[in-house]
Amino acid sequence: MSSTRPLNVAVIGAGPAGIYAADILSKSGLDVAIDLFEQLPAPYGLVRYGVAPDHPRIKQIIVALYKILQRGDIRLLGNVHVGKDITVEDLHEHYDAVIFATGSDRDKPFNIPGADLPQVYGAADFVYWYDSHPDYPREWPLEAKEIAVIGAGNVALDVARVLAKHADDMLTTEIAQNVYEGLAKNPVTDVHVFGRRGPAQMKFTPLELRELGKQPDVDVIVYEEDFDFDEGSQEAIRASNQTKQVVKALTNYAMEDEHTASRRIHIHMFHSPSEIVADEQGNVAAIRTERTKLNGDGSVSGTGEFVETPVQAVYRAIGYFSSPIEGVPFDDKRGVIPNVSGRVVDEAGEPVTGLYTTGWVKRGPVGLIGSTKSDAQETIAMLVEDAEAGKLRATSAAVGHDAMIELLKDRGVRYTEWHGWELLDEYEQRLGADFGEVVGGRGGRERVKVVSREAMIRISQGQDLGDTDLIGRPGE
Repeated sequence: MSSTRPLNVAVIGAGPAGIYAADILSKSGLDVAIDLFEQLPAPYGLVRYGVAPDHPRIKQIIVALYKILQRGDIRLLGNVHVGKDITVEDLHEHYDAVIFATGSDRDKPFNIPGADLPQVYGAADFVYWYDSHPDYPREWPLEAKEIAVIGAGNVALDVARVLAKHADDMLTTEIAQNVYEGLAKNPVTDVHVFGRRGPAQMKFTPLELRELGKQPDVDVIVYEEDFDFDEGSQEAIRASNQTKQVVKALTNYAMEDEHTASRRIHIHMFHSPSEIVADEQGNVAAIRTERTKLNGDGSVSGTGEFVETPVQAVYRAIGYFSSPIEGVPFDDKRGVIPNVSGRVVDEAGEPVTGLYTTGWVKRGPVGLIGSTKSDAQETIAMLVEDAEAGKLRATSAAVGHDAMIELLKDRGVRYTEWHGWELLDEYEQRLGADFGEVVGGRGGRERVKVVSREAMIRISQGQDLGDTDLIGRPGE
């Protein structure tokens, strides 16, 4: 690398992992120029497209991310699909180093009998629908009165809450009109959440769990027979205030004996899904679960007792999984980019010069924002060490932002930039203001999401929408 120019780094993925990595790198002391690539026309990743719209407090993370990108020293290039619009080889040519922060974008594989029935859905797909991801269907088949949600984490609670919540109570959020219309037709009466272990092993956060009981005309039902604690459970409660609060919230729900709401969320513990049962037409008719028992150390094993719960749809919320990128090593079993402390490694375990990774695609879909920051710090420390050792060099002389812009234009890629996101952000907020008050004294709307990728691009590029509608269709 010539000493007369900065180190040029591409960060792939403009969610929290990518933005924090870019921010930490910008403050590392290196003379560095950073381009942040995003596959969608809008930044923020799963904070925009993975957090339930009725969680405004969690979405405050966007405020912090906005302040980082607003500075202008990290340049956003949106609507650029690495592996389609540009290749990893292109990145090697124009940047000295590349950091992959592409997250976990699909559902973890789920293999029990009946998992392939037509009414079995991945939580990620449902979340992308209600969060108005432009590449996902505009309609969702909400036809079941009784639904099973498999999982014991916050995504399972999000899915259960959105399924049970009345559509008018979602209208104060940023949901698009097609999502509201879909939820308004939802005939659901009962949502059953199944967790394999006991109260002390549930992975909910206390806030999420308490919020579940604050939905109008929705009861939360927890069963007294699902409370059991072994020594491992007692130790988990003593060691973690969060676990203690989760157990307390579950206990409070179990003590409530008056259930009069028209919709109910049932939380079943010590139930391990064993089969999704079909009717004669091949549609979901029930879920069969095996009762489990604690082994003494917090783990569970089956009891041989099976329970069948009538349901007409099943949502699996057992975890997210990352997608591979052509030209980058990938561990198909774990769903991550193989790495050592953030340095990408090949099949032999040797570092691939100039490639790094951070976030969920680095470590798997666990941990909250704090974990994402520490993850990024570790990865950036490795990058800085390699840069100072003189190991990082682009494979061509046409290096950096201007060279990439020229390449994108030559290929006809309709990329968007930070100013374009500000235009789109302002447009969505204006849609919210124009909507006015929601019926029933529920308040106003901060924004209404634009769903159509075409509309997002046109708004971001300052173009007239013409006859382009705001909902559109996937695959535009």
